[in-house]
Amino acid sequence: MARTCDLTGKKGLVGNKVSHANNKTKTKKLVNLHSKKVFDPATNSVIKLKLSASAIRTLDKVGSISKYVKKNIHLFE
Repeated sequence: MARTCDLTGKKGLVGNKVSHANNKTKTKKLVNLHSKKVFDPATNSVIKLKLSASAIRTLDKVGSISKYVKKNIHLFE
């Protein structure tokens, strides 16, 4: 799935850009994605993921990807 965060599942949004004359044109708001290599101490391996900026900040806060998955198991069911 292109342009989707591998951890949080965030996708882009589609909306209208409205001019002063009330003309509406479609626009896309894309997710701020980055390719990131994440070390998983539980399996001693490096995983390459496409993560949103908010997911990277969350991983920094939680500490590791295995802790994140345990804490947010409802997202992966």
